[in-house]
Parts: sequence; C-alpha cells; structure tokens
Amino acid sequence: MTNDPSIDIKFDCNGLVPAIVQDSATCRVLMLAYVNRESLEKMNETGETWFWSRSRQSLWHKGETSGNTQRIVSMSVDCDGDTLLILVEPRGPACHTGESTCFFRTLE
Repeated sequence: MTNDPSIDIKFDCNGLVPAIVQDSATCRVLMLAYVNRESLEKMNETGETWFWSRSRQSLWHKGETSGNTQRIVSMSVDCDGDTLLILVEPRGPACHTGESTCFFRTLE
C-alpha cells in the first residue's frame, strides 16, 4: 500500500468514507464498512483491515475477536474520491453471522 499525496480522499462531515471490501481471488463483495483517517493509517501500518464502527463509535480491527482477519492486497479510491475499494485475502467469513459475505440475503 502506498500513500499517494496527490489522491484526495473526501471524508464526509463525520470524517468517514465508505469502503467496499472485496475478495481478491473471487471478486465477491464481502462487506461495506466505514473508514476514518485513523483506520486508514492503521491499515497502512498493519496490512489488515481496520474500520470505524458507527454504532460503537470506536475503531475496530476486523477479526479482533473472531480471528477472521482480512489481509489487504490493494486499496484504491473511486474517481470522485468518496469511496474506497479494498481487495483482501479473507481469513474466514466476513459476516458476523458466520456467512462468507455480508451480502447473503436476496431481495425478491
């Protein structure tokens, strides 16, 4: 991962930007989470995903309790600078329910 100073990430009024997390091998979308500046720094330091929990109002390391961590393969930002795409190698399910992805329910 690299910090390209020419890329301007547009954090919202709460200091957050949405991040789509995708399996690098299967291209399956695993989850959507929110990132703040601190979690972005932690990802750059550790090579694993860190997010901001809007419900708990705290930083969290994906897998800190479950062991289902996500090793970052690459991170990119969309053309508007307001959404991140994080490609990962998941070590276990992404969803807290035990499902491999948070997007396991189909709308009819």
